[in-house]
Amino acid sequence: MVLLSINAFDYNCHLDLIKLLRQEGELVKLRRARQKMSELFPLTEEIWLDWLKDEIKMASEISEREKVYELFERAVKDYICPEIWLEYAQYSIGGIGQEGGIEKVRSIFERALTAVGLHVTKGTALWEAYREFENAILETAQPAPGSIPSPEQQQVLCSQLEKIHTLFRRQLGIPLLDMEASYAEYEEWSEEPIPETTIKNYKKALQQLEKCKPYEEALLGAETPKLAEYQAYIDFEMKAGDPARIQLIYERALAENCLVPDLWARYNQYLDRQLKVKELVLSAHDRAVRNCPWTVGLWIRYLLAMERHRVEHSIISEIFEKALNAGFIQATDYVEIWQAYLDYLRRRVDFTQDSSKELEELRSAFARAVEYLKQEVEERFSESGDPSCTIMQNWARVEARLCNNMQKARELWDNIMTKGNAKYANMWLEYYNLERAHGDTQHCRKALHRAVQCTSDYPEHVCEVLLTLERIEGTLEDWDAAVQKTENRLARVNEQRAKAAEKEAALAKQEEERAEQRKQARAEKKASKKAKKTRTGDKRKADEDDEGEWGQEEELPSKRHRGEGDGVLPEEDMEVETGLFGRSEKPDGPAIPKEKASTSRKDIPKVFHDSSKDKVTVFVSNLSYTMAEPEAKLRELFGSCGEVVEIRAVFNNKGTFRGYCYVQFREEEAARQALALDRTAVEGRPMFVSPCVDKNKNPDFKVFRYSTTLEKHKLFISGLPFSCTKEELEEVCKAHGNVKDIRLVTNRAGKPKGLAYVEYENEAQASQAVLKMDGLTVKDHVIKVMISNPPLRKLPDRPEPGRASLPLAPRQIYGARGKGRTQLSMMPRALQRQSNLVAKAENGMVQNSPATSSDPPAEPKKMSNADFAKMLLKK
Repeated sequence: MVLLSINAFDYNCHLDLIKLLRQEGELVKLRRARQKMSELFPLTEEIWLDWLKDEIKMASEISEREKVYELFERAVKDYICPEIWLEYAQYSIGGIGQEGGIEKVRSIFERALTAVGLHVTKGTALWEAYREFENAILETAQPAPGSIPSPEQQQVLCSQLEKIHTLFRRQLGIPLLDMEASYAEYEEWSEEPIPETTIKNYKKALQQLEKCKPYEEALLGAETPKLAEYQAYIDFEMKAGDPARIQLIYERALAENCLVPDLWARYNQYLDRQLKVKELVLSAHDRAVRNCPWTVGLWIRYLLAMERHRVEHSIISEIFEKALNAGFIQATDYVEIWQAYLDYLRRRVDFTQDSSKELEELRSAFARAVEYLKQEVEERFSESGDPSCTIMQNWARVEARLCNNMQKARELWDNIMTKGNAKYANMWLEYYNLERAHGDTQHCRKALHRAVQCTSDYPEHVCEVLLTLERIEGTLEDWDAAVQKTENRLARVNEQRAKAAEKEAALAKQEEERAEQRKQARAEKKASKKAKKTRTGDKRKADEDDEGEWGQEEELPSKRHRGEGDGVLPEEDMEVETGLFGRSEKPDGPAIPKEKASTSRKDIPKVFHDSSKDKVTVFVSNLSYTMAEPEAKLRELFGSCGEVVEIRAVFNNKGTFRGYCYVQFREEEAARQALALDRTAVEGRPMFVSPCVDKNKNPDFKVFRYSTTLEKHKLFISGLPFSCTKEELEEVCKAHGNVKDIRLVTNRAGKPKGLAYVEYENEAQASQAVLKMDGLTVKDHVIKVMISNPPLRKLPDRPEPGRASLPLAPRQIYGARGKGRTQLSMMPRALQRQSNLVAKAENGMVQNSPATSSDPPAEPKKMSNADFAKMLLKK
């Protein structure tokens, strides 16, 4: 109850409360809880049947039975369910003794047959129940044994027999399962031969049943939600063109996919354009917005349908207010619903009158819409959703064209331009066209002069329009003023564009130089690798060469290879060094001389990767470098996926595990199952599992298992405390719906980043969770919650247009580990500025800085300790 008082739209809380009250036998509270839930949501078949059965048990008096009848009427309106209709008809039989009881039962049966009698798999039960009822009536009408019926009795008997015959014939003309059994039953029951027309209709129905069977079998074999199977069935029925069958298959699909807005939209569109029955159309629209209140398109169609069927204005306004409180997930949705409502109000106004109640209501609604977008929507979404002020533009058009009030229209356009739209040529031309059609030349000229001055996107177009106006209607003075203004403006524009072009050219040249440098560096590196591979002889000499320009001592470790301990995957040949020597622990005792080590490394056999086995192999990375016996550990981990043929763990020449390996399976299916272990925590780090792809052949191949597009049923949460666990977050989120999955985002080391993705069952639960959880405090951290919609990743190494990039400089050369965290400059800033004039290379020679000229720099003046002290005191 407490949770529902906080969020009345929490569907799962309603279900839990009803279940609890039913277990405790609190019938009065249970009835109230069900009533409250039914006001907010359409109830499922199971909930209605439980409610109806409980109410039937308590109904003993006539007044209570009438309430049950009312409850049944509400139940059959939510969804078309054969079980509820059958229960309704059978319950009505209990009131057969009342006045008009038999006719009431027949009326309910007929309505049930209209609603679900065409249901291929469940319709037969309803037809049989109807026939059993009529057979029971026939038995009561039979005369006593041995007596001769009177003419009145004989007429009643004949009438009742004809009713049963008619039911049989109607049923046999409809494609239903077990039609053969119904036909055999009719043959046995009827004392007369079956008419030829009935047999003809029966055979036709059998043929139609054969066409429907594949779709019914597909539905039986499919898993929920069966949306694709239902859509195929709908397409089949649409081609057949039977409105009743089309309506039924749509209703069957919606009973299992009630939270799919597109399905509701297609159904409502069909009803609006084809059936056009007021009660049926409005009922479907009402159920659509109750199931998917976050979808603005369904609300707009509902408003249009009510206007189309001439519903009272007060009811339409009430539905519009409900739409504003539906919790849309985008700012633009509110603009669309306001526009639809304003269009409706505009169509109500009789503009032949100077003033009317409807016109004042329209103007008031326009003003309210502008204020609502500015206050309510902008506060929630940090944007109004209407940057081009389309609502104000439409308001101005109404005032100018329909109300002949150009003064008000000009005020509105002046307001539009002050909201950042004055730099766009299309906005000025829109205003100019309005003035041209309903204003005067003076205001047209004034608008174009302002446009020439303010427009920054297409000033030539505005200038051309101004000159055209003066050429047709202006005086010589007007023409001269226009020419001078446009020439000055275009001169400034061309000057700005020339500067921008120079800047772009400089950026492009810098980018070309960088690309050339990268190309040259790759070529040198490739040549260096090739030379190292072909070089033979003393390994000690090779190690000294590897130490390079830094001149490290022999005792220092040699330069670390790429991918060794830095988490970077190798980009070289897919060649793996293996063997016992490479995996053995470092032996105790004196170090092995480098000459010996070189000889030992030569004996290590190399195992080349077989690219033909890629389909049965996965690539495993981001493992801990300190993992002991990685082959045994990974074999145990991946053994659940299928038979593991080989695990090739990659070691460097010193026998240190490099954090990645190849796992080869016997079957391709096992490799696919192994991909599901991606991001599994192994020794505190997330293990990455991806398909085995040679990046030399597929350089653009990337694997990312999560969606990078908008997912309306998934939330993105930021600002979480690092100590927040998955269980704690689930406890917070499950109060707003069924949580299907929670993913805490971590870095490569497995440390939390304070971010999470939470997946709900449907969009409705996700949208409600955003409303209730955004700004919530979790462990003294205020979290931000939004619908998951990751931004597009920017391509690297591409400078943004109009923004100068940093000047090219020679790449700083650091040690094998890169620049360490402790490599901080201890030199005063003043001396740093002085020393920036020259840069000392690693070989001790002085190089020119890119920012300086090509002349050799002067020798920096030597300074004493006293000079340093004076300089620091000045600071």
